[in-house]
Amino acid sequence: MKTANKEEAQSSINNKRIAKNTLILYFRMLFSMLVSLYTARIVLISLGIEDYGIYSVVGGIIGMFGFLNTSMASSTQRFLSFELGTGNIYTLKKIFNTSVFIHFFISLFILILCETIGLWFLNTQMVIPDDRINAAYWVFQLSILLGMVMIISVPYNAIIIANEKMSAFAYISMVDVSLKLLVAFLISITIFDKLIFYAILLFAIALINRLIYVIYCKWNFKEARFEFIWDKLIFKKMASFAGWSLIGNLSVSAISQGLNLLLNVFFGPILNAARGIAVQVQNAIGGFAVNIQMAMDPQITKSYAKKELKYMQSLVFNSCKYSFFLLLFISLPLLFETELILTWWIKIVPEHTVNFLRIILLTTLVDSISHPLNTSIRATGEIRKFELVLGAILLLVVPISFIFLKFGAIPEAVFIIHLVVVIIAQITRVIIVFSIMKFSLDVFINQIVFRIGVVTLFSVLIPIFLYLVLPQNWIRFLIITAACGISIPINIYWLGINTKERSLVKIKSKQFYNRVINNSK
Repeated sequence: MKTANKEEAQSSINNKRIAKNTLILYFRMLFSMLVSLYTARIVLISLGIEDYGIYSVVGGIIGMFGFLNTSMASSTQRFLSFELGTGNIYTLKKIFNTSVFIHFFISLFILILCETIGLWFLNTQMVIPDDRINAAYWVFQLSILLGMVMIISVPYNAIIIANEKMSAFAYISMVDVSLKLLVAFLISITIFDKLIFYAILLFAIALINRLIYVIYCKWNFKEARFEFIWDKLIFKKMASFAGWSLIGNLSVSAISQGLNLLLNVFFGPILNAARGIAVQVQNAIGGFAVNIQMAMDPQITKSYAKKELKYMQSLVFNSCKYSFFLLLFISLPLLFETELILTWWIKIVPEHTVNFLRIILLTTLVDSISHPLNTSIRATGEIRKFELVLGAILLLVVPISFIFLKFGAIPEAVFIIHLVVVIIAQITRVIIVFSIMKFSLDVFINQIVFRIGVVTLFSVLIPIFLYLVLPQNWIRFLIITAACGISIPINIYWLGINTKERSLVKIKSKQFYNRVINNSK
């Protein structure tokens, strides 16, 4: 009985920590989204559509090799969180220092790849106007340096997240976006080549962020004080984990950068600008769901390390559900009023941008429940089958898109193909994860999938009616936004959460109401 009460108390503490971290990350994301979108607008106006597209696609060449770093980053995050769950500080220190060495060598390897294969691709395969080739070359070189700095910073980011110090992560991120806002203003007034100057300033910001992360980690975490520690056994375990996750991360990188390069080869840099704008908005919107997932990820891994599998299942399921609901709440008005919002934001909207953004947002909604499932399977370390199957499915996006474009398909086809493949991958992911983790499929379907579907269905009915009967203007936008803002929370409350969750909402609402009343007296 005492053990059960102790576990319940610990669970309550963990849930409060998750809620606190989610709230911190939410406000961080809100600030970052507003500043980033405004920054993107200034950058687009200052650079022009063509240079904006060049930066998007040239920087994307670095992203082609980013899957190497992403694989090791997920390995570092998993092993740090796992050892924090077991409480083994000595092993934790060895993991951190080993990961610093690994990321340093990864950065050197990517440097070699970029200066050989990447440079060849830039010079021979990409569509860039003759008068901007020199600027594209310098953007490419500066992007390589920026990528190397970000790779070396990964262990420091990972240790902050693993220790659930989300307030520090949030503050540093806000410094980052504030500096990028300053950059946007500087390139609007510079007398130098704006594209090259933009790349130089972004590299400088990366160096500043790197310094802040290192100083914070050295002051706050004993295990993050770098020493010349190299553990062969830990390296083998981390490398094995990263090796299998490499396949999954390769597919993500191939989709993102592969589609960007296909658009460049078939349609030129203007289409890269259209995609870049759509992805900028998608990153801002999708970041809100990432906040919930980032707050829950360490607890999911730690609960597995402690063998608290029932609690782990509830974390995974709740992360899936709440991530989707939050993303639906933010993205639904944008899905209806995409054209009006983009016109207000950047004035001149490149052709295809509206359609690109709508399809990308739908894909993001479908994919929003994948991250918690990925985290659960990676907590076990048994990821070989998972990564092989999912990676193979997702990698189909690029060759299928190439075939369609070769036969004259419209640019939107590549994003539709991506959406269809993501749906297939999502179904496959659930089958594999539930067979390995022994989660309850019935509970997942009834409590997560069914509730998500019902909430979505009833939430879109009124906005669809308003969209069809009202003329396009700001009044319709405000009415649809209000309709979404009212209908989605109501549907989530009555259809999206269970009785226990509704009771908790009532209790928290009463506590908040009483606090406001008492403070006003």
